[in-house]
Amino acid sequence: MKFLIVFVALFAVALAAPTGEVTILRSESDVGPENFSYAFETSDGTAAQESGVLKNAGSEQEAIAVQGSYKFIGDDGVTYEVTYIADENGFQPSGAHLPVAPEA
Repeated sequence: MKFLIVFVALFAVALAAPTGEVTILRSESDVGPENFSYAFETSDGTAAQESGVLKNAGSEQEAIAVQGSYKFIGDDGVTYEVTYIADENGFQPSGAHLPVAPEA
């Protein structure tokens, strides 16, 4: 499960990368039996970091709680950054460029 999350995140960043030579400036990861973390930064301004922990291990309510962020430079030259939490309440992103739902 943890490997899948990391792979999907890296795959999404790779698809969003512009064509041309991009080098990895920093790449770190630490994967344990009940937690993980990773971070990377590339020469085109893309960066991401994420950490997660297994909650309620061994129970029927076992789940992974993740928090992280990613940023990239858009085609318009603006740096976009998203921070997020993903847990039993779903994926909860936030960023200055993302719309916010009205209060109910």
